[in-house]
Amino acid sequence: MDIRGKTALITGGASGLGLACVRMFTAAGGRVVVADLKPPSDAEPGDSAVFAKTDVTESAQIEVALHTAIERFGGLHVLINCAGIGDAARVVGKDGPMALERFTRVISVNLIGTFNAIRLAAAGMCAAEPDAGGERGVIINTASIAAFDGQIGQAAYSASKGGIVGMTLPLARDLARHGVRVMTIAPGLFDTPLLAGLPEPARQALAESIPFPPRLGRPDEYAQLARQIIENPMLNGSVIRLDGALRMAPR
Repeated sequence: MDIRGKTALITGGASGLGLACVRMFTAAGGRVVVADLKPPSDAEPGDSAVFAKTDVTESAQIEVALHTAIERFGGLHVLINCAGIGDAARVVGKDGPMALERFTRVISVNLIGTFNAIRLAAAGMCAAEPDAGGERGVIINTASIAAFDGQIGQAAYSASKGGIVGMTLPLARDLARHGVRVMTIAPGLFDTPLLAGLPEPARQALAESIPFPPRLGRPDEYAQLARQIIENPMLNGSVIRLDGALRMAPR
């Protein structure tokens, strides 16, 4: 799919991986609805992007963001799901069993929120006219290498990201007849706001654990892969690890 003239809805688009995708998409000639709880701290990239306050667990708010894409830019062609949260806790800690609410919150935002955006965006894509290659849309989800190499304390996070990995192929098969592709990126350790608050020695130790390149990933590298997925029609139904060959240790 050629990005020029196309419209994307990017959840979690106000920071980190999502914001990098916003910048990539607009720089390539596309338009973006930035769906997040708060607008980007940086100025929005011109007239080609608009902010829509969105909690991905609330269907009505996603519908407003989709309506914004149609009203402002005339349609929707790409969905990039970057919204997510993390919460580390042992199943049984010093104060007893992990609170069930902590587990369900992570699943609700990361997994159910991702599917919520997919089901609503896909409905709009399926109703649109296909391009010359028969393509109507591209959906890119964000998992994590924690889906495969979950560490101690990551039961909730790994479960949520594992669910995203698990639904990638059935979603791609389900939407194939409509000309909508579905892919998932599983990033490793990236220099996002989630890691920005760590002390520098801790950040350095994390970077050195990556075989090559021995540094944290850059959000623009995630966005670069997202662009390649959008533009290559044979990428469908798969999960791509973006981790510099990192395999996480138990802790």
